[in-house]
Amino acid sequence: MKINRTNPIINYKSVEEVKYRELFKVTEKFHSTMDISSVLAEIIQTLQKVFPQYEYCLLMSNDHNNSDDLPIKELEYNSENLTAISSYVNGTVEIENDGDCLHLYAPLKGKQGVYGVLQVQTDAPAPIKNEEIDFIRLLANTAGSALENAKLYQQSRKLIDDLRFINETSYELNATSSLKETIQFLVAKVTSFFSASAIGFIFLEKEEVEVLAESSDFFHEDIAKVFIDYIYEVIQVEKDGIFIGDTQQLKVEMSCPYGTIMAVPMTAGEAMKGIVIAVAAEPYSFTFDMFKLFQSIIHRSTLAIFNSMLREKLEKMVVTDHLTQLFARDYLNDEIELSMQADREGTFILMDLDDFKHINDTYGHQVGDEVLIQVANLIKDHLRLTDIGARWGGEELAVYLPNVELAIGIQIAQRLREIISKSTKPKVTVTCGISHWVYGYKDEVKYLFKRADTALYEAKRAGKNRIAVKEIQK
Repeated sequence: MKINRTNPIINYKSVEEVKYRELFKVTEKFHSTMDISSVLAEIIQTLQKVFPQYEYCLLMSNDHNNSDDLPIKELEYNSENLTAISSYVNGTVEIENDGDCLHLYAPLKGKQGVYGVLQVQTDAPAPIKNEEIDFIRLLANTAGSALENAKLYQQSRKLIDDLRFINETSYELNATSSLKETIQFLVAKVTSFFSASAIGFIFLEKEEVEVLAESSDFFHEDIAKVFIDYIYEVIQVEKDGIFIGDTQQLKVEMSCPYGTIMAVPMTAGEAMKGIVIAVAAEPYSFTFDMFKLFQSIIHRSTLAIFNSMLREKLEKMVVTDHLTQLFARDYLNDEIELSMQADREGTFILMDLDDFKHINDTYGHQVGDEVLIQVANLIKDHLRLTDIGARWGGEELAVYLPNVELAIGIQIAQRLREIISKSTKPKVTVTCGISHWVYGYKDEVKYLFKRADTALYEAKRAGKNRIAVKEIQK
């Protein structure tokens, strides 16, 4: 019989061909996916197919989310496994034999860095063959390049998403018309995009801290006062935003029920006008990249916020009397006209401060202004949100009560008259003229005013510090 002595070589070559055919197939798969988990799964599956006698584990850097389906562990830099760290740091294949088992570590290396280490373990007494080491090194290098491409792809997608978020937010901010709408929009956006547990908008006005009403409930609680003061002090020192991944690092006396904090100042020129704070329940819920994006959003939003504040201040100046902070007469006229179109009835009260010239002559005009302010504040304190208090002119003030019948309007006027008499210092009294309109009767704002003015004149003539009513002719 003739013996074919070439069979062992042919068998050896066929085994090597199978290995590299698998390597070629897995390389094709690497180039066809941009999913990191898929790349890692292909590494393990290929090795288990080619070298089923070994055990495998992937030691990944901490920027990778572990999968329960794969043998993945976090590569701890303070670990006692110095050989694995050496492979990661130096980018070289390292072998460790402790007598009981042998470990091989191959870096998952790309052009820009090392992304983890492949650990191969065997309990067999024989060492891993050189050709096996070469195959594992080649597979690890190919996988490292694939991981790098996948990470760069994901980073580019994340950057695109961040830019889209910034552009959409900027566009929406420009479309908001009021400070309340602006803050509500930002609270909703930040809560949704960053999965924040609470958002606080804090303004600093003459060293006074004001938490905007639209802020999350936590920032209105007593515990938040110490927290806000602490953040404010840190930002003043740092002159920049702050990122705290774990609040256990904070001072013991400053307890915080949240795990992660991002805080960014709102500045106008060199002056800090406010702070925006976002918190999350668990430590490290926010990443540093998220913090940088949060900074960008707040910096872009600050101008829109200040513009909304300035616009509202200007609008308030137009409709508000500077001295008393009651509404201006023009605003009162417009609101009563609207009320006459939409409501069923309304009561108008015209007030005149009795002997006001005597107060100015006796105490001076500054005290006279203070008395006017006192009366205006008393009026504001005793009206509903829907009622309108206005400065009519000089020492005359006015109150409009929409959807209030005449009898109730008279009672309100009487109560205001008594409160003003008891609460002002120096004491001042008021005389009131009252008029009323009802839906269905032909009437106009100017006639409503004229009737109240006539009633006021009659009350003054009758002795002051009293009320008179002039009803509509039906």
